[in-house]
Amino acid sequence: MAQTAAPAGGAGDPAVATVRRMTDALEAALKAGDVRARAEILSGPMKETFDLPAMLRLGVGTRWKDIPAETQQALIAAFAPYLAATYATRLGAATGSTFAIDPKSEPRGNGRIVHVTVTDGGGDTSPVDYVLNAENRITDVYLQGTVSEAGTLRTGFSEPLQEGGPDGLLTHLRKSTETMLAAPAPKAP
Repeated sequence: MAQTAAPAGGAGDPAVATVRRMTDALEAALKAGDVRARAEILSGPMKETFDLPAMLRLGVGTRWKDIPAETQQALIAAFAPYLAATYATRLGAATGSTFAIDPKSEPRGNGRIVHVTVTDGGGDTSPVDYVLNAENRITDVYLQGTVSEAGTLRTGFSEPLQEGGPDGLLTHLRKSTETMLAAPAPKAP
């Protein structure tokens, strides 16, 4: 996949370039007819731009260190399609949205933050902040400046972890992905 250059003023900002690759994929996925097609479009760019293991560790929380390495690897492998299907499902309600990326990232800890304004089909805007690590990989996404993707994951993973431990979470990721990808295509108007 060709990399899209950052706009003038952000030229050379690798954090902005990472977010641009992801928002380009989101815009392409918006044109797809169903969840499965959107997830296929998003899958590769998400693997390239997101630090999936870091996001999963944040979602699992302190229990991560107690999970055996082979189970961690299985969880990471199941998490990638789960996250793509999650975003593909959310995009179903975002038809006509556009993404305006601030051309300059800001330092945050030992990483960066990139501000994006999403304008929906009706003209309403929402801020979305992408948090990137030192390697310019996305580790969290904040909607409206306060709703953390990692926090949302932690809430969603809490019950499967409590009920079935790491294997319960693995089952949850796989079943949730299957369910999201099986959603029917919207009916033509």
